[in-house]
Amino acid sequence: MSALTTLHTLLDELGVPADAQLVELAVTHRSWAYENGNGPHNERLEFLGDAVLEIVITEHLYVAYPDLPEGQLAKMRAAVVNAHSCADVARSLDLGTMLKLGQGEINTRGAEKVSILADTMEAVIGAIHLSAGGAEASSRFVRHLFLPLVEQAAALGPGLDWKTSLQEALAAAGRPAPLYVIEATGPDHLRHFTATVMVGDQPLATGEGSSKRHAETAAAEAGYRALHD
Repeated sequence: MSALTTLHTLLDELGVPADAQLVELAVTHRSWAYENGNGPHNERLEFLGDAVLEIVITEHLYVAYPDLPEGQLAKMRAAVVNAHSCADVARSLDLGTMLKLGQGEINTRGAEKVSILADTMEAVIGAIHLSAGGAEASSRFVRHLFLPLVEQAAALGPGLDWKTSLQEALAAAGRPAPLYVIEATGPDHLRHFTATVMVGDQPLATGEGSSKRHAETAAAEAGYRALHD
């Protein structure tokens, strides 16, 4: 099944109209535009789609979790509305195979990059929002794809935000705030990061990942679990 079929099959199932030209623009990366006459690309649609995604998820959280304080709602939203979640949803729709990329991005496997996939996902949301179905259709699309992530976030407990959970646990124990020391290895396009979380002058735990954020999160989780063993 082609990526175009994957996306449009879902849109048909949801009864969500999508303007073909806007969808084409949504998958056009600036690298392709610059190599092809400096035409339009998807960054403006991404800007719109980011706002649509945030308001739909925020409204859902407000209504669905009436007893949660603002801080907890914000953590849940951050667990859902972020580049990695958007990229995962983009992968589920095979958007990477639809992307129009410049040769430089093709050479560095741009269709697999979290940032490009996430931006494209947001641009597709923006395209749907501007199509005939408007806000109702874009909300239906977002809810279908992202509400399962909200349910997962609701069940995470301290894992909703490992760094904050570790900082709060250390503060409750009267210990210093954590600091993260990062080491990176590998070529620029395939970096691997190791984070060591320090408490005072003592290492508490380490974590690894394909980004600084992932490594720090892994280290924070290991540190939190170490404190509670």
